[in-house]
Amino acid sequence: CTARQGDPQSVVDAIDSFCNTFEWAMHVGDEKGLILDQVVSEVNPGVALELGTYCGYSAVRIARLLKPGARLYTMEFEPHFAEIAQQVIGFAGLQDQVKILRGSTSELIPELRKKFDIDKLDFVFLDHWKESYRPDIKQLESCELLRPGTVLLADNVIYPGAPEYLKYVRHSPRYRSQYYRSHLEYTQVEDGLEKSVFLG
Repeated sequence: CTARQGDPQSVVDAIDSFCNTFEWAMHVGDEKGLILDQVVSEVNPGVALELGTYCGYSAVRIARLLKPGARLYTMEFEPHFAEIAQQVIGFAGLQDQVKILRGSTSELIPELRKKFDIDKLDFVFLDHWKESYRPDIKQLESCELLRPGTVLLADNVIYPGAPEYLKYVRHSPRYRSQYYRSHLEYTQVEDGLEKSVFLG
């Protein structure tokens, strides 16, 4: 499977083929990726945020489904991963829709409104350090970046797991949550995604 420049689907397919055949990688993967696609298509976001860019696979997956004029902001702490992601996103031809923000989520989230003129987020994909899921969502709330109807989708909530996050979104009256059972990327180990709608 060969990736073709300017063809986002071929980039996704090539990465999936490589990871299924040669070497495992820690992005959302093909099976859970279909769930991500479904949720992004349902939400049809104008402004989306990804926490944890890694090598740009899920950014390409999300951005290829965005409507014209929509934007994806993706945060990555590791400079090396951010560089790779920049190249992958550029090769896919999505550099005008995706902006990589380099640094820690705890420092970048409070800057979203002032530096990037973001009022409210329509969709948030969490796929970074699992222990950061809950504090980062709390920070998005306190910075008033969520609106009633904002959809959060969190990866790896079973393996390696995000128990504090699940406890929070499943028991808070501010969210309505649903679990999508699946498997850890490119394996048969149980994992899943948690979709949570912010109610206000």
